[in-house]
Amino acid sequence: MRKTRILLLLIVMVLISGCGYNKMQQMEEGVFKAWADVEATLQRRADLIPNLVEVVKGYASHEKETLQAVIEARAKATSVKISPSDLGNQEVFSQFQQAQGALSSALSRLMVVVERYPDLKANQNFLDLQNQLEGTENRINVARQRYNAAVEEFNATIRQFPYNLTNSLLLKLEKKAYFKADEGAQAAPKVKF
Repeated sequence: MRKTRILLLLIVMVLISGCGYNKMQQMEEGVFKAWADVEATLQRRADLIPNLVEVVKGYASHEKETLQAVIEARAKATSVKISPSDLGNQEVFSQFQQAQGALSSALSRLMVVVERYPDLKANQNFLDLQNQLEGTENRINVARQRYNAAVEEFNATIRQFPYNLTNSLLLKLEKKAYFKADEGAQAAPKVKF
């Protein structure tokens, strides 16, 4: 009788250790960390924008409309927050992504303004800020790709056997949302002179 209990206990322990409970917890934390990296790079961009706007403002004071659009887009982008618990909520995630897309669009218009002012393009302060902003945009892209990779791995794991059983019985973790391209991003931008 005692040997049967010990054997049964060993079998239960082996089954529990292979159920993926800890693995899924660790993977969800990986998704949260990847999301925090995205937020950190977005914050870097938000911090750089006021400096960029001030430098441009000094050279192109009559381009107030474009500068104002950048300021408003930055304010909106930084006001739309998404918490790790909302990563599975596609509607909240879409709102966040739209706000970030509007900021990217406003920054693109700002760069067009810069092209009109040769003195500004030659200004070392502006060149430094422009390089920082370009590097930040690249970091944002890399952070989004890493986030999507973490989400892919997590979403696949919670759907695999036997992890799906552990998830449905114990954890009840939800699939996380992916970053997707902005509406119309598949069309090539048109350049007009």
